Amino acid sequence: MANRPTEPLFLERQTYRRRRLMDAARILPVAGFILCMLPMLWAGPGAADASVAVGGLYLFGVWTLLIVTAGILSRRLIRAAPPDSGTR
Repeated sequence: MANRPTEPLFLERQTYRRRRLMDAARILPVAGFILCMLPMLWAGPGAADASVAVGGLYLFGVWTLLIVTAGILSRRLIRAAPPDSGTR
């Protein structure tokens, strides 16, 4: 058996994390759309007792959650960007 130089089998940790953060940023609008469409499922044919106020509070909560999540992802992506990418 010849000794081969050891090469990493996996991506570097920083590269892997940056890619997962980008994946999360890409899926956020889809998740937001699905979460915003859920109140339509509540208002089925027998859902006369479903309150408009509860639906409004739910949508406001989802909207706030999406804004906070997007802000967190944005800051982490800026920190994880490689120094030669030219983002400032």
